[in-house]
Amino acid sequence: MVSTRRYTLRKRAEQQAETRRRIVEAAIELHGTVGPANTTLSMIAERAGVQRHTLYAHFPDERSLSLACSGLHFERQPMPAAAAWRDIRDQRERLTTGLRAIYDWYERNEALVACVVRDAEIHPLTREIVELRFAPFMIAWNEVLGAKLTAKQRAMLQLALSFHTWRTLARGAGLKQAAAVDAMVQAIDSAKA
Repeated sequence: MVSTRRYTLRKRAEQQAETRRRIVEAAIELHGTVGPANTTLSMIAERAGVQRHTLYAHFPDERSLSLACSGLHFERQPMPAAAAWRDIRDQRERLTTGLRAIYDWYERNEALVACVVRDAEIHPLTREIVELRFAPFMIAWNEVLGAKLTAKQRAMLQLALSFHTWRTLARGAGLKQAAAVDAMVQAIDSAKA
């Protein structure tokens, strides 16, 4: 009797975890297509194949769902860690290595990042999640890649780190990743004066 009860509880927990995963997956998909600001809880429930009350049982508010979405996304697609570049002594090589990793991440996550960055300007919850998840990486990127740069060079680095800059270079100008990185490294280097 006890083992039957344990089996039932374990099965129920597995079903709840699967439902939670479907809800989070549905939200991530919608955030990457229509954006977080335009995603409703009804849309998420419908995409996940659950009733709204089931969604609320797992996520009592939009914030808890947004945290779960961003957490799962960054678990699957971790942002480049600046610590890996800290020991690269040559400044140009450090910039090239760092920007290449960042631009590769932007490319892999383009649709979702585009929607999130756009919506962060107008949607307070999205702005909060961006500040929570992205800001620590941006600060570290600036610190490591900006070491020993002049004020003008740090300004150019800010430009280089922007998702919009990457998108303009890669999508607007049609540059390959290596050419986009090289263009920004040259721009940073030439801003020494």
